[in-house]
Amino acid sequence: MDYPVAVALAESVAVLPEGDGWWYEPKFDGDRGVVWRRDAVRIQTRAGRDATEQWLDIAAPAMALPRDTVLDGELVIWRAGRVDFGAVRSRSSARGRRLAGLMQQWPASFAAFDCLMLGGQDLRGRPYTERRAALLDVLEPLGPPLQPVPATDDVNVARVWYETLTAQGIEGIVAKRADSPYRANRSWKKIRHSESVDVAVVGYVGPPGRPRRLALRLPDGRCVLSRPVSAGVSAEAAEHIAGSGPGAASARTDDGEPYAAIGPGLVAEVESGTTRHSTVTVMRLR
Repeated sequence: MDYPVAVALAESVAVLPEGDGWWYEPKFDGDRGVVWRRDAVRIQTRAGRDATEQWLDIAAPAMALPRDTVLDGELVIWRAGRVDFGAVRSRSSARGRRLAGLMQQWPASFAAFDCLMLGGQDLRGRPYTERRAALLDVLEPLGPPLQPVPATDDVNVARVWYETLTAQGIEGIVAKRADSPYRANRSWKKIRHSESVDVAVVGYVGPPGRPRRLALRLPDGRCVLSRPVSAGVSAEAAEHIAGSGPGAASARTDDGEPYAAIGPGLVAEVESGTTRHSTVTVMRLR
């Protein structure tokens, strides 16, 4: 397995799927991360970017994993007993002394939910239940900050998680088929408390090194500008802009607002309900 790995995605659904063969996991509100243990440890974002520097407090203990092991999961930060996505965003965009200070003040955890390779053996084609067993085996002797997410095949337990874990920053539930391999498509089902939608980022407004707003292609086909984005989102977008190659020199939204176009490949999660209006709120980049 060569990096980067194409990560598996989940399709948002309205209710928990039921029946024999379904497993359920809490959805932690963090940054997706793939942890590679080879001669050293590399942490890959969902987009394939190397984020090892931002998560050295995960990379260091991950050296205890068997060589040629790859885990998928969420990079999370706990504050006051709940997962804090804002702290994750701050960590992702920080550098130098600020980054070192954030690591010391708010250390990270890795909520692992899949084992893609173990000791050089590619497990992606194996059923979920086999990969889950491998994940538990490899992490059991290590402990925090590398931990497996809870999982159950009891839909009633999953409903309790869905209803009671929001106070801890749990977004919802991810449902997976027991016999499903690890595929880089929407083979999982995600049930969330707060509705959101993933949209294509087609451009930006502002300097390419620090975009202020993003141009978004909504599911209904309209192109709109977002509200001003956070510093973390701006930094991630700037990195994509620098590496995506030039798009059209300029373009306009459906409302006639100009923006600089970019190449494909960047996806934003936007807040539910805002797509009825002329602007949307970008929650994070995928």
